[in-house]
Amino acid sequence: MNRIIRLVEELRLRKYSEKTVEKYCKVIEKFLDSGKPPKDFLMSYSNKSRSMIRGVYFALRFYYLNVLNENFDERIPLTKNSLKLPIVLNRKEVDTMFEVTKNQKHRLVLALLYYAGLRLNEVRNLKGEDLDFDRDLIHIKKAKGDKERIVFLHEKIKQVARENGLKEEGFILNSERGGRYSERSVQEIVKNAARKSKIGKRITPHSLRHSFATHLLERGVDIRYIQSLLGHKNLQTTQIYTHVANKDIKNLKNVL
Repeated sequence: MNRIIRLVEELRLRKYSEKTVEKYCKVIEKFLDSGKPPKDFLMSYSNKSRSMIRGVYFALRFYYLNVLNENFDERIPLTKNSLKLPIVLNRKEVDTMFEVTKNQKHRLVLALLYYAGLRLNEVRNLKGEDLDFDRDLIHIKKAKGDKERIVFLHEKIKQVARENGLKEEGFILNSERGGRYSERSVQEIVKNAARKSKIGKRITPHSLRHSFATHLLERGVDIRYIQSLLGHKNLQTTQIYTHVANKDIKNLKNVL
């Protein structure tokens, strides 16, 4: 059996995302074409970012352990990721993005990203039946890692959803041509709203998710609840927001 086909099967069997499947396949195809041993192949990425080196390493490790059924004994030192703080909007900037966005469906995109803290593809995969207006809950059925979770249904989302004439059947973000919004479409909606709001920061859909978590933390919400809302497996992932929340930082100036 073709090794790449076997790789795809093993990845999908373990519920890896399609993005990871695509990324691992590209790495292993390059690795096989190179004819190099793993360590030399990794050295060819030495001038790349830490995250890329780690990604290549884990692709090789998965391939050896699960496709070749061989040990992967390379002791390749993994460079640690440097701490990059997320870009966070303040509440005025979020409000302005809503004010300048007139298209109701685009407003719904912004509402789901900020008032529910959803990931880009979680927004795209959401269906009308996933919004429970009676219990004020959103059931996210296609979260990262093929997991499910429940988040609260904010009043702002309910309002914009009703203005869109939300139906229970099908995806809630269908384009005029009938298909789901593409990733690029969602990115452009956020980019245009930020541009019209004259926000100088580099804003992406994930920036609204970052802002959701940070603003909850600043309002005193327990970080373990925020972890659950975001669908983070490890609390350490959520703790990044303690570095950008200004609730305690602002108070320090009074000490001086």
